Amino acid sequence: MTSKTSGPKAGLESGPGGGRLAAAAVTAVGAQNLILLMAIVAVAALFGVLDPGYLAWSNIRVIGDAVTIAGLLAVVQTVVIICGALDISVGSATGVASVVSAMAFMAADRNPLLGMAAALVVGVLLGVVNGIVIVYGRVNAVIATLATLAAYKGLAQLLSGGAAQGYVLGDDLFVFISRGSIIGLPTMVWILALVAVAVHVLLKYTDIGRNLYAIGGNDTAARLAGIDINKYLIAVYALAGLIAAVAGIILTARIGSGHPTSGSAGLELKAITAAALGGCALKGGKGGVGGTLLAVVLLGALENGLTFHGISTFWQNVAQGALLVVAVVIQQRRSGERAVGLPT
Repeated sequence: MTSKTSGPKAGLESGPGGGRLAAAAVTAVGAQNLILLMAIVAVAALFGVLDPGYLAWSNIRVIGDAVTIAGLLAVVQTVVIICGALDISVGSATGVASVVSAMAFMAADRNPLLGMAAALVVGVLLGVVNGIVIVYGRVNAVIATLATLAAYKGLAQLLSGGAAQGYVLGDDLFVFISRGSIIGLPTMVWILALVAVAVHVLLKYTDIGRNLYAIGGNDTAARLAGIDINKYLIAVYALAGLIAAVAGIILTARIGSGHPTSGSAGLELKAITAAALGGCALKGGKGGVGGTLLAVVLLGALENGLTFHGISTFWQNVAQGALLVVAVVIQQRRSGERAVGLPT
């Protein structure tokens, strides 16, 4: 007797079923995320073949540590972009928070909790300033945060006198953040994971998240629906300042002191690049944390691989800029909009 699952007929039946399964998997993961996963595998395979040490667990941990700060800023940049805005000042805000955390730590008789709390408060205030300038000053978000990028960088230098402040490596909590681990994973990676999960839940499973997508997709319709866009924008920038402060605390823990520029320069470009590569539409209304995190890992793996093989950081900057251009070009092609200056 022939089994019902054997023979050519069963083979034909399994084909479409397999196709449906594959289609369902692509739908669940997302085509954009699948491409990013394939790119990560390709980069890992390439550098792994060139040097097997690249795939060693110790180097993977290095990549995880390296992407944490940029990953935090990319996650919150995702929220800002979904809302139809942009925050170019997050790198400078991170520098301010780093300096404040170290200075407050020293002023509070080396109390790490007070130092971190001061940084978080300052971060929120910097974000609120961005929101107020944009909402009530009626300034374009790019111009406003470009201005505060310079202003906050100057503020960090004024507070610190342009020099590193404090010394936190003698404190157990700061050391645990920078060098500790939980279940084999660095503490910094856990912080990034917790923030990412919280933001993902906020965006996907709350009315707040749905309203943010609505604002970015069509602000006029969102306003007519009764959504207080001004309140949401200020709150989003406050959140951006808060997460930038978390990144600043981690930066202080990593380098052992508060520094106005070291480690925070260029973070805004990395954050925007990761969000764009992860599928965020720069016009708003589209994007997610999952794609952004995959893009962060891809950028980190690429940067680590280039560094691993002695490639100049200048070329790394070229590669990062090129990836941002590619991501924006792909978005424009998918949107079907007419190219500027070209006939339809």
